[in-house]
Amino acid sequence: MFHRNILFTHRHLSYYSNSASLTYAPFLLHSKHISLLNTQFPDPHLPSISSSSSHASTQFSSSDHQKYESIVNRYQYSCSHDDSQQLHIQIFKNGYSSDVFLLNTLVNIYTRIGEMIYARKVFDEMPQRNSISWSCLVSGYTRNNMPYEACNVFKDMNCGGFTPVHYAIGSVLRACQVLEYNGLRFGIQIHGFVSKSLNVFHEVVCNGLISMYGKCMDSPDYAFFVFDEMRNRSLVSWNSIISVYSNSGDAVSAFKLFSSMQLEGLQPTEYTFGSIITAASMLSELNSFSLEQVMCTIQKSGYLFDLYVGSALVSGFARSGQISLAKKIFGLMDVKNVISLHGLMVGLARQKRGEEAVEVFLKMKNLVKLTSDSYVILLSTLGEFSDLEEGRRMGKEVHAYVIRNGLSDSNVAIGNSLINMYAKCGSVKDASSAFKLMINKDDISWNSIITGFDQNGCFINAIMMFCEMRRNQLRPGNFTIISALSSCGGLGLLSLGEQIHCEGVKLGLDDDVSVSNSLVDFYSETGCIENCKKVLSSMREYDLVSWNSIIGAFSDSNSLVLESVEYFIEMMRGGWRPNLITFVNILGAISSVHELVRQIHGLLLKHPFSDENAAGNTTLMCYGKSGNMDDCEKIFSKMGDRRDETSWNSMISGYIHNEQLNKAMNLVKLMLTNGQRLDCFTLASVLSACASVATLERGMEVHACGVRAYVDADVVVGSALIDMYAKCGRIDYASRFFKRMHVKNVYSWNSMISGYARHGHGDKSLEIFNKMKLEGQIPDHVTFVGVLSACSHMGLVDQGLDHFNSMREVYGLNPKMEHFSCMVDILGRAGELDKLEDFLNKMPVSPSVLIWRTVLGACCRSNSERATNLGIQAGSKLLELDPNNAVNYVLLSNMYAVKGKWEDMRKTRFLMKQAEVKKEAGCSWVSMKDGVHVFVASDNSHPEIDEIYKKVRKLQGRMREIGYVPEVKYALHDLEIENQEEILSYHSEKLAVAFVLTKKSELPIRIMKNLRVCGDCHTFLKYVSKIVGRLIVVRDSNRFHHFVDGKCSCGDYW
Repeated sequence: MFHRNILFTHRHLSYYSNSASLTYAPFLLHSKHISLLNTQFPDPHLPSISSSSSHASTQFSSSDHQKYESIVNRYQYSCSHDDSQQLHIQIFKNGYSSDVFLLNTLVNIYTRIGEMIYARKVFDEMPQRNSISWSCLVSGYTRNNMPYEACNVFKDMNCGGFTPVHYAIGSVLRACQVLEYNGLRFGIQIHGFVSKSLNVFHEVVCNGLISMYGKCMDSPDYAFFVFDEMRNRSLVSWNSIISVYSNSGDAVSAFKLFSSMQLEGLQPTEYTFGSIITAASMLSELNSFSLEQVMCTIQKSGYLFDLYVGSALVSGFARSGQISLAKKIFGLMDVKNVISLHGLMVGLARQKRGEEAVEVFLKMKNLVKLTSDSYVILLSTLGEFSDLEEGRRMGKEVHAYVIRNGLSDSNVAIGNSLINMYAKCGSVKDASSAFKLMINKDDISWNSIITGFDQNGCFINAIMMFCEMRRNQLRPGNFTIISALSSCGGLGLLSLGEQIHCEGVKLGLDDDVSVSNSLVDFYSETGCIENCKKVLSSMREYDLVSWNSIIGAFSDSNSLVLESVEYFIEMMRGGWRPNLITFVNILGAISSVHELVRQIHGLLLKHPFSDENAAGNTTLMCYGKSGNMDDCEKIFSKMGDRRDETSWNSMISGYIHNEQLNKAMNLVKLMLTNGQRLDCFTLASVLSACASVATLERGMEVHACGVRAYVDADVVVGSALIDMYAKCGRIDYASRFFKRMHVKNVYSWNSMISGYARHGHGDKSLEIFNKMKLEGQIPDHVTFVGVLSACSHMGLVDQGLDHFNSMREVYGLNPKMEHFSCMVDILGRAGELDKLEDFLNKMPVSPSVLIWRTVLGACCRSNSERATNLGIQAGSKLLELDPNNAVNYVLLSNMYAVKGKWEDMRKTRFLMKQAEVKKEAGCSWVSMKDGVHVFVASDNSHPEIDEIYKKVRKLQGRMREIGYVPEVKYALHDLEIENQEEILSYHSEKLAVAFVLTKKSELPIRIMKNLRVCGDCHTFLKYVSKIVGRLIVVRDSNRFHHFVDGKCSCGDYW
């Protein structure tokens, strides 16, 4: 904008200077002694040179005077390469090699045509120079985008004792403006220099200072200070300060200045309206009336069809999302140029309408003169295609075109745009190739490739590229630090992220609010909530993103609900207006507290964006998590046609979370009936629910739905299917599907390893683990839980210990509590109590409830005195750490019962009663065609209970004939043998299998149980499998048992 304003000023000054020249024309024509330093301007952008400033004069004859006049008139405003050569020849041919005015004119022509080497050479060979000579060179370097050279020449000018004219000062200030932050210091020095002279009040100097401060400073305050001190403010001055406020994002102040300018009687020009349109575009994001009101004012002023104003309006309406109006104005413009084309394309790209932007480009490419920026903008639109593969294909065509025309090598911006385009289209390989082939790279190039890697999940590549950038001694910018921190967060690399944090502090980038916000996000992702608070407290200034980030940091922890609410209240008290992201984050943080969800929902309804899908979907998720599905259903029904995939997914997840699987399944069927797309997330969620309650038939139904929706080949869905089939007892189906998967991720491998381990096939589990390593898939924490479980079920103590040690030594994984628990289980099941105690003593962390519970379970299976003492110690720790959990009392009571310590058992039961905790009732269930049948021990509620009991007695009779003896030690009651046998006879799994056997079928019997199967029931089921000749699959809380022909897959080791 400053360039336009200066040109506007020069347009008026040129008029007055030419008038002055005409006034003195008669004197010049009749004078015998004419000064070689003509009073006319050597450049329309430079002041005139009076005879008093001449260092050389020559006496002319009348014919010589006419020749000189002819040379001046012909070449003074020339912009031709041929003219520069002709003038150069004329100067030497006619003996004008000492004429300062003609040499200044020659320098000016060379600067206009971009031949700065020749301009500098002429300047250096001038026998005499004046201030205008220096001004010409400074102006030329600035005009040709060589700001450093302009600043250096200005320094040399002052060192040479030449007083700079105001145009030289204006030019060097424009150079500082181009250098932005790097030119600020020199710009401030110039300000100090001119403040000692009368130039400080000159309009051109003041306008230059306003624009320089506006561009180089984050705040417009310094620019306004210069403006406020001006004695005379012209239209250009007002345009400059309005432009500064508009570009800084302070639209309100820009409009206030616009009103003040009009009150002083100045009429806005096309440049004024250009800045006001930019300001109105910012306000139009909240209210579209601002931009429309500005358009009405423009129409009254007669500038509506001005090319510059029309282009600004097109850009403004397009950027604010009013595409139809932008297109209408664009169509009504009599004359269109590349600027108006760019404005419309940028607006369409911002609205994710890349295809339309390309259509506009193809229609206009032969009607306007395209620039290199045209291809930069075109490439940016390709990343906004709805079909990114089509965008990438077209991007390759544009890439080929710019290579053929030599644009990719000569223009860094095009190379950067190619990197961005390929990255946005998901083609990281092409983006990396484009980066490597760039001859010249700038900071944006490095930032683009690092950001591209980060946004495509290639976090390691992003970090490696960041390290390479630093090795090349390149200074990272704000966006580079932000992308590097994001990649560290994605990989969970806390230490490396802290190093990048330190790097940012050393470079002074941590003062930037965006960098600080990314630090809050990084520490949130790595679970360092305290560091999030420290970063926020050390920030000098906040924006809304800062508050959103800190509130969002608490969304993954139910224990930090109050802190998230406190930050939300502090934000509101500070006068910040929450946006949609704020509500999404605070609702996510408080989703477990129903009353708070209702209050925040009430506040959300007072805002205009409460009807947006994101708001509705978030409230659905929160009400679902807090257990209020009635409110979920009301919100869901009110959304009507606004429902999207997330809405359906939120409802299904809510039903699953609240154990309403039937409703979740019905909603899936309704989605398919309504033609709603069934996405991978929905399918994986429902499959996970089927796996959790082991409903194989429902899981197979969902699998069929996935096949119909063509998403069964997705790697996420495939992993969920493996997990579902494994947890529902069909390890054969899980294995078959695993082998058919073309692409596997770590979840696929983990599901198969855990599945085999759960079914007692530890050897196959370890075999899959070895294949996983051979195929280059790096195991994670979950992988080792499955591997150690397999070792536990097979009694592989030494091998389990080797795998445990390899976590840290080979893969750099620090064992978590569940891994320590698995090792305790391995040692406990194997009866290695000495090693178990030694392992507990050497643990780097205090044993958790899970560890002590595992120890107590192991002690229940051993009859030694040492096991009893260790079990008592474990029980004591459990009641100390978790006194409100009934499982702990039951385990300790059972251990006393197994060892015949009935008095200790009764004391434990009494403690349980005092703690007012209730034991979860043991139950078993089977899925039949008519629904799910649930049984508890000694159940009398089932309508067919008489037939079931009769079947149990019949089976026991046949089993006794072939050697079955009830194991009364599992009755866990101090009763007579007959009574203990009676209790054992009607355990829930026995009733379940008897019920299935009352039906005519030859299919395998599948029974699910919520607790661990007892030893007597385990023996009972082995005998039944032999008597009836059918496969019996039982899933208890620990694993699967496959009973076939009197044997169990666990080998009686469970």
